[in-house]
Amino acid sequence: MIRKKVFKNLDEQIEILQSKGLTINDIEKTKEILLRENYFFISGYRYIFMKSVKNKVFLDGTTFEELYAFFTFDRSLRNIFFKHLLVVENNLKSIFSYQLSKQYGIREKDYLKASNFTKDITKARQVADVLHKMKRQVRVNGSQHSATRHYMINYGYIPLWILVKVLSFGIIGELYCILKPEDQQVIADYYDLDVESFMIFLPLLSNCRNLCAHEDILFDHRTQRSILDNEYHLKLKIPMENDEYIYGKNDLFAYILIFKSMLREEEFRHLVYEVDYEIARLDGKVSVIPVEKILNRIGFPNNWREIVDL
Repeated sequence: MIRKKVFKNLDEQIEILQSKGLTINDIEKTKEILLRENYFFISGYRYIFMKSVKNKVFLDGTTFEELYAFFTFDRSLRNIFFKHLLVVENNLKSIFSYQLSKQYGIREKDYLKASNFTKDITKARQVADVLHKMKRQVRVNGSQHSATRHYMINYGYIPLWILVKVLSFGIIGELYCILKPEDQQVIADYYDLDVESFMIFLPLLSNCRNLCAHEDILFDHRTQRSILDNEYHLKLKIPMENDEYIYGKNDLFAYILIFKSMLREEEFRHLVYEVDYEIARLDGKVSVIPVEKILNRIGFPNNWREIVDL
C-alpha cells in the first residue's frame, strides 16, 4: 500500500518537530527559516541528532538552532568543495586539451578521430558514444557560446582548448577512460598519480560537483566506489577494520585525499583551513553532540588536519 503525503503548513511542520523532541525557542523565526529553506531539506539533517536508529526522537536538549546550524554547516562545506572543484575542473580541461592538441592537432576533425583513442575493442561503443557527445557540443555550441562562436566565425573550427569550456566534468571523465594508455599516463603523471587512481578520482569528483551544485546533503555522503589505499592512510595511521581503512575510502575525507593530489599546495592548504574553520564554528553552535561524533559521521579521523603538512 502506497502511503499518501499531505501538505503541512508551517505550524504543523513545527508541531512535527516538537513531537519528536526538538526544542523550538523562537516560533516565528523558525517559521521564517522553514519557509525560506524548506522543511524537507532541513529535516534531512535530523538523523545525527537522533537518540538511536530505532528511537527516532531528538537527543534531550536538541534545539532547532542546532539543527539549522548543521544545515548551514553542510551548505558551507558544499560551497568550499565546489569552489575548489572548479579549480580542479579548469586545470584538468587545460591539461587534457594541451596533451590532445599537441598529439592530434587543433581542428575538431583531427582531434576527434576515433583512431586517436583506445584500440581496446571492448571500449569501441564507449569511444563512439563519447565522440558523439563531443561532436554534439560542437554543433550545439558552435554558434551559441561566445568563445566557440568566435572561432567558428573567424577560423572555421573549434580548437579543443576552447571546446573544453562547454564540456561537462562528466564528459571529461569519460574522455579519460577512452584515451590511449600513453595519453592517460602523461596526464596522470602530471598529478603524480597512477592511471587506475585517476580513473577512480574523475567520476567521484564529477559526482561531488553535482551534489554541491544541486544542494544535496554532502557531509555524510558515501561514494559508490572507494579510492585505493595510498600513502596518506598510512602516514595518518588511520585505523583498520577487517583489513580496510575506516576513514578516507568512500567518505568525505576520501575527497580531501583526492584534493591533496589534485590541488597545488597553497590551494589545498586553503581548503583545509576553510573546512577546519567551519567545523570549529559548528562545534561552537552545537552542544548536544560532541565534535568527535561529527567528525566520525563525516569520515574524518581526529588528526585529519595533519594532512596539510604531509
